[in-house]
Amino acid sequence: MSHTPTAAGTARTVTQTVAAVVAVVFLLAGIAGFIPGLTTHYDQLTVAGHHSGAMLLGVFAVSVLHNLVHLAFGIAGLALARTGRGARAFLVGGGVVYLVLWLYGLLVDHGSGANFVPVNDADNWLHLGLGIGMIVLGLLPLSAGRPRADTR
Repeated sequence: MSHTPTAAGTARTVTQTVAAVVAVVFLLAGIAGFIPGLTTHYDQLTVAGHHSGAMLLGVFAVSVLHNLVHLAFGIAGLALARTGRGARAFLVGGGVVYLVLWLYGLLVDHGSGANFVPVNDADNWLHLGLGIGMIVLGLLPLSAGRPRADTR
């Protein structure tokens, strides 16, 4: 079945559900970046820039700005997932944003002031995977049935 009923009685498409799940993952990543233990070297967390020594799961470079961007991305994703068109826009548009971040991470010197996000090699691979994955999920025809007029 391509649509799942919601509490309001409207139907959600598979794409909307996928977009909402992706958005929740971004929210969880943003929250985790503020939790000592999940974020190693938490005492080295900076507001922005490449000087932050904090590492989410001991692997991904994070800063306060980086965490706030994940939280904002998650909130935007949940809002956009309310419609089929919004869900696709979040997945495809967000995927493009992450591919741009991947390119940025490849081109910027990780020790320079231009690395304001901050990013490291692990972040670059994650951004590439997220970018491709989100675009594919946004473009796949995930519903088997005919979409409702309000979810296109």
